[in-house]
Amino acid sequence: QVQLVESGGELVQAGGSLRLSCAASGLTFSAYAMGWFRQDPGKEREFVAAIARGGGTYYLDSVKGRFTISRDNAKSTVYLQMNSLKPEDTAVYYCAADFSKNFIRAGTNEQDYHYWGQGTQVTVSS
Repeated sequence: QVQLVESGGELVQAGGSLRLSCAASGLTFSAYAMGWFRQDPGKEREFVAAIARGGGTYYLDSVKGRFTISRDNAKSTVYLQMNSLKPEDTAVYYCAADFSKNFIRAGTNEQDYHYWGQGTQVTVSS
């Protein structure tokens, strides 16, 4: 059974930093592209960042230069380092896994991803 478990979300002041983690089990982690999405109440879930099997990264324009996605295949974990946080970054953050034959690319759409975690709440106060 595939499980994705996010952690690291909390309340932080604007300008602060957080590192989210997503631990995967029940799958061959290196065979998956990994992504982070977020959803604020009343809004649709949006893509935040993704990392391909080969390490290539993709970001939502509004987080470029502030967020960094990385992966540790030995630990079956994907991370999202978030710096210079803004109130508009407040959301539930979800990680997702995409079984991908493509070593270089990672999807940026929800439909690309097969498995999802339960989410972790990030709240940025002004």
